[in-house]
Amino acid sequence: MSVSVILAGRYELREVLGRGGMADVYDGWDQRLARAVAVKVLRPEMASVPQTRRRFESEARLAATLNHPNVVAVHDSGDDHGAPYIVMKRLPGRTLLDDLLAGPLPAPRARTILTQTLDALGAAHAAGILHRDIKPGNILFDADGTVKVTDFGIAKSADTDHTTAGEVLGTVAYLSPDRITGHPATVTDDLHAVGVVGYEALAGHRPFTGDTIMSLAHAIVNGQYEPLAAVRPDLDPTLIAVIERALSRDPQQRFASAAQMRAALTNPRKIPPTRVFTPVPVAADPPPPPAQPRRSPGTGVIIAAVAAVLVAIALLALAVASQDEGSTIGSTSVLSPSAPTPSSSLAPAAPPPATMISTEPIAPAPDIVAPDDTAPGGGAGTGGGNGNQGGGNRGNGQGGPGNGNQGNGNGNGNGGNNGGGRGNGGGN
Repeated sequence: MSVSVILAGRYELREVLGRGGMADVYDGWDQRLARAVAVKVLRPEMASVPQTRRRFESEARLAATLNHPNVVAVHDSGDDHGAPYIVMKRLPGRTLLDDLLAGPLPAPRARTILTQTLDALGAAHAAGILHRDIKPGNILFDADGTVKVTDFGIAKSADTDHTTAGEVLGTVAYLSPDRITGHPATVTDDLHAVGVVGYEALAGHRPFTGDTIMSLAHAIVNGQYEPLAAVRPDLDPTLIAVIERALSRDPQQRFASAAQMRAALTNPRKIPPTRVFTPVPVAADPPPPPAQPRRSPGTGVIIAAVAAVLVAIALLALAVASQDEGSTIGSTSVLSPSAPTPSSSLAPAAPPPATMISTEPIAPAPDIVAPDDTAPGGGAGTGGGNGNQGGGNRGNGQGGPGNGNQGNGNGNGNGGNNGGGRGNGGGN
């Protein structure tokens, strides 16, 4: 017969309710106060990672700071023989993600959910806390249907920033364009995520999609989605305007605060003015450009700049390739089983892939000129080979633009490694 585990001499742990990238949530019972609780326990292999441990402990402190009816209450936290844990209010277990499995929501209910989510974020932002992972799986419901925002595991405040250079935290499908392109997190990022959630709740699917993480990130950065009016023509135009304003690529066009967005949802006449914003429709791939017989002298530099942007996107894709494109973190949901099943060990089964992508902030890609041995030859054919451009593309290529495969430029440049050694690149 299995025996339940007693944590910290007080909390009885029963079955696992959910698993995520770094922790498990258990159906618990507080023996001292005789009440049901949900206990989130950092897994042993993650507890040995200092940064993960600090982030977990930060979650407990930040969530406990927020005493708000729309935030999951934190009752206690501690460490039991090297196992950090957080004790939270036990909720029935339904999340917005569960509800969306049945299809789009009626507009009044979606509006209520968004309003209460914004109330929670307003309280967090007022306390100097950015959530950074708003999504349907982190929006729970109490027994009476009240929204409860949970999972402050990657939240950020002025004194609890445990990210490092090159990290971006969050779930890809709900990240703002500016977060993907490496800008520091701001209030408008949380509001953009609320816009994504609102679109998904009303349309039944996310606004931004892609077959790969790279294509998904491209759609987000370029604001490519089907206008909500085309998906739900029955919706109030003012509701559509609020959602699509939150989805704007330009953070200056989004709402300035959760309170401002909430006011726009509840009283459309209070929507602050903004520049006209029109979403970029999702369209088929554009036809290939017509062949160009010749390139101007600056074409090589332009191609190099475009290549730099593509490299930056590719690096982002590599950074998040092992992550979930936009699902929820299972273990962070405070779920409730239909019938508790005792468990005799804290050791869980192998966890599913984490849905957190680690990155904040990614430095914007520098302007890069492609190396001479990869850039097209014959791009210049003039100049003395001075500076960082070397003598290949900008040397005395005798082949002339577009003539021959090998120019005879000697590239007597003063540009160091890229100077004299790249003379043979005159034509293509």
